[in-house]
Amino acid sequence: MEQIVEANIYLSGLGFKSGGLAAAHAIHNGLTLNEGCRSTLHGEKVAFATIVQLVLEKAPNEEIDQVIDFCKRVGLPVTLKDIGITSSETDKLMVVAEASCSQDSSMWNMPFEVQAVDVLEAILAADERGQ
Repeated sequence: MEQIVEANIYLSGLGFKSGGLAAAHAIHNGLTLNEGCRSTLHGEKVAFATIVQLVLEKAPNEEIDQVIDFCKRVGLPVTLKDIGITSSETDKLMVVAEASCSQDSSMWNMPFEVQAVDVLEAILAADERGQ
């Protein structure tokens, strides 16, 4: 059992450094600045942010719906409310979006340029889709 735990720790670190993280984790990091979702788990924020990334990528509607349906089936969040953000005040969400696009974020691994306004629009669209 100890070797399994050590392997998971090692591989998660290796994956983090070599995995080409992009929008979903950058958005997660931005979400941590919103007090409403501070008690939401890392994976829960990343789940919602994955939907946001799909919206940013202009993924096919069927793909986005498939991910939302999966998240709902396994109990992962699909709306802002699900991650503890009860207000969709754009100024507060813009703080999240701007942090998501900071120089040290993984947003720069996206295959196209992403601006904070793009992230804000994608967050709102993902929230609407999740509802």
